[in-house]
Amino acid sequence: MSVKSKEQIRKQTIKHMKSLNTYKKEFDQIIDIYAGLVYQYQLFEQQFIDSGYQITEEHTNKVGATNQRKVPILTAMECLRKDIATYSDRLQLNAKALKQDTPPVPNAIHQQNEAPKSMTPDQYMRQNGMI
Repeated sequence: MSVKSKEQIRKQTIKHMKSLNTYKKEFDQIIDIYAGLVYQYQLFEQQFIDSGYQITEEHTNKVGATNQRKVPILTAMECLRKDIATYSDRLQLNAKALKQDTPPVPNAIHQQNEAPKSMTPDQYMRQNGMI
């Protein structure tokens, strides 16, 4: 697995955002944080691969009991995945974020209850039984 540098990730992120028409110079600080998170995730992922995908390890607690516990790197990766998802939403880099960005289509009921532009408020209220 090839780990990209933080700068490569930053440039790729900006390129993707420009192709989606979501990039603004003001987002650079958030993009830097996002790139750092992705870079850390890649490093941890490489370490996880190198460990042979070890999920648990033996751990001896304070009182001397030995138990199996999840390896710390896996916990760190889970946290990073959540943070990366949050930042990718903010930067509109995923389908969920882009879908939320589109304005909702008004439904027929809402359109039916809207007052025509030529109707006065009194006329609208009388027509809808409000007075």
